[in-house]
Amino acid sequence: MELTRNIVKTPFARCILADNRIFLNVNSITQKTIQSMTSIQEITQALIAFRDARDWAQFHNPKDLALALNVESAELLELFLWKDAALADRDKVKEELADVLAYALLLAHNYGFDVAEIMEQKIKINGEKYPIDKSRGVATKYSAL
Repeated sequence: MELTRNIVKTPFARCILADNRIFLNVNSITQKTIQSMTSIQEITQALIAFRDARDWAQFHNPKDLALALNVESAELLELFLWKDAALADRDKVKEELADVLAYALLLAHNYGFDVAEIMEQKIKINGEKYPIDKSRGVATKYSAL
């Protein structure tokens, strides 16, 4: 098998895509290397295959995907209602979080968005809104910094 390798450098990180794995070395934050065993594209394709095998694409328009994402987000929130976060059932959190992520990925696919690209753009925008010198250790909205 031939090794496919792409290197992407951003102000925040150095990403290496090799053999369908993403290696992220966030030099400005930590020296640890984070490895993802499956790419976003592979996960999205698995979700699409699951959906298509059941003929559910007809129900997956942007409005309904956004509504489903909101419903699943509410189910995730419900796990924390009226209790300390440490008491939330981790297995149920994992299950609901997977539902939220699945609908988010399907919605992004529906619009033809490159998830890695839109996340990189959002991190850059947030970096401008929340400069480290003004926002470090503060939970204040950018407009009030």
